[in-house]
Amino acid sequence: MLTTSNLCKTFGKLVAVNDLCMSVDRGDIMGFIGPNGAGKTTTIRMIATLLEPTSGTAHVDGIDVLEEPEIVRALIGYMPDFFGLYDDLLVWEYLDYFASAYKIPKPKRKQAINDVLELTDLTGKYDAQVESLSRGMKQRLCLAKTLLHDPKLLLLDEPASGLDPRARAEIKDILRELGRMGKTILISSHILPELADFCNKVAIIEQGKMVVSGPVDDIVEQVRSDRAVEIKVVENQQGVVELLRPMPGVAGVEIRDGAVHARLRNEAAQHEILEALVNGGFKVQSFTETELDLEDVFLKVTRGAVS
Repeated sequence: MLTTSNLCKTFGKLVAVNDLCMSVDRGDIMGFIGPNGAGKTTTIRMIATLLEPTSGTAHVDGIDVLEEPEIVRALIGYMPDFFGLYDDLLVWEYLDYFASAYKIPKPKRKQAINDVLELTDLTGKYDAQVESLSRGMKQRLCLAKTLLHDPKLLLLDEPASGLDPRARAEIKDILRELGRMGKTILISSHILPELADFCNKVAIIEQGKMVVSGPVDDIVEQVRSDRAVEIKVVENQQGVVELLRPMPGVAGVEIRDGAVHARLRNEAAQHEILEALVNGGFKVQSFTETELDLEDVFLKVTRGAVS
């Protein structure tokens, strides 16, 4: 559904996007991740035909964004990280305006508006003034506008930015539903644990370059060079650290969040550590292998650098 081919964008001497190659298959929900200044928004704006690449190009459903931008715009739904709403309009008037812009025939507009309001759980706000909506509702209204013309590809740039936990959960539920409907979605976000709940693929960029991309589970497995265990003892955590640090199977050990965390060089080290703890007289409350999540992967493959 989406491919970028050697996509580059420079602003004077600043290289914002550097030879970016990415592929999103039909039906994928891809999390587009990177530190601030990594080039995520610039990339999305080029795909959305709002910014012309310095070199390279992108294709949406096989159509070149440079050669046929008008056709591409009909295929995509773009929700920017900062968007403006017409506060002096009613909700239905706001959506009707954009339905007209999307060239939806007048007899079909009311049904299209009702459908997107139902999907975004805003049906009860049909006649409400836009300026009366909470930030979370405004975010959902912008998403409803993005869905009006039933786009094949959704480009969502930080859709949950600035929302409270409940509003973020509501947006997440909507995105899950869109996934069940078979929509292809490219979504940038810094809320990594939540992305992992509904994304089947991720692409991580830094300084405009692709660092890693692919299915979430595959990437976690690629990055997992060390196993790790969390150890909780009744007392003397520092004694545990001193016991484990010189062991050949231990790659590193630290006290964090009320427990001892040890990175292991191999699976056999687990048995050696547990045996050493018992023989050392430590009262072990729990001994758990920890799993890498998307946030761990992000921290491990990026350096926090910006262009």
